[in-house]
Amino acid sequence: MRHSRLFLAALALAAANAVDAQMIGRYVFPDGRVVYSDQPVPGAKLVNEVAPPPPASAPPPVPREGKAAAPGADPGAARVQRLSQADAEVRAATEALERARGQLQAGSEPLPGERTGTASGGSRLNEAYQARQEGNQRAVAEAEERLKRAVAARNAAR
Repeated sequence: MRHSRLFLAALALAAANAVDAQMIGRYVFPDGRVVYSDQPVPGAKLVNEVAPPPPASAPPPVPREGKAAAPGADPGAARVQRLSQADAEVRAATEALERARGQLQAGSEPLPGERTGTASGGSRLNEAYQARQEGNQRAVAEAEERLKRAVAARNAAR
C-alpha cells in the first residue's frame, strides 16, 4: 500500500514537470548537420521533437546501500521518481527510434531535384539523395544509441 502511494506521488510529480517542459526540435541542414533547438532554425528542416533533459534542480541521487541516508530523506520515493523518469525516457527514446525508422523508410523514394540526367537519356540518383539517406541513417543510429542509454539508465535505477 505504501509503495502505491509513493508511486502515485512520483507520477504526479513527473506529470507536473512534464507540463513545464518545452520540446526541443531536431533540425537537419541540407548538408547533413544536426542542430537541437527550442526555436526554429532558418535553413534547416525540423526532423522531430525530443523532450529536454531533466532540469538541473532535480533531486540529488539517493545513496546506495551501505551508505547512510540523509536524515528525514525517503530513499524509496526518490528511487520511484528516478525509475519513473527513466521509464519516461525509455518511452520517449522508443518513440524517437520509431519516428526515425519511419522517416528512413518513407525517405527511400527520391525527391524532386535528387536525380541527375545522364548522357544516355536516363537519370541517376545524385549526391543530394545520398546525403539525405545518410542523414536518415544517422538519425536512426542516434535514436538507437539514445534508446540503449535510456535502457541502461533504467536498469541502473532498478
